[in-house]
Amino acid sequence: QVQLVESGGGLVQAGGSLRLSCAASGRTFRTYNMGWFRQAPGKEREFVAAIDWSGGITEYRESVKGRFTISRDNAKNTVYLQMNSLKPEDTAVYYCNGDYQGGTRPGDYWGQGTQVTVSS
Repeated sequence: QVQLVESGGGLVQAGGSLRLSCAASGRTFRTYNMGWFRQAPGKEREFVAAIDWSGGITEYRESVKGRFTISRDNAKNTVYLQMNSLKPEDTAVYYCNGDYQGGTRPGDYWGQGTQVTVSS
């Protein structure tokens, strides 16, 4: 089992950058594939990016490719989401997900979420 705590959200102008962090507790973190999802007001939660347990394989939703980068540091039990060239449509609550199942299917473990707001 793993507990997840996100940080790094905030308000940024369009074109700006933010880096989200997800700190995990539990020794099993390094065995889990990890993901980031987001939920905008009035919309369903959607897949953003994922990374396998080794950090060697990543996947992204089409609309963030080339702008977002997911990475992880297993020594620090942390996964990151670097977000560049942010757009107003990236505004959402971003959630870290543990034990990501692939094919945009989330695992069972969620953080509390961190708000990202991009102003135009």
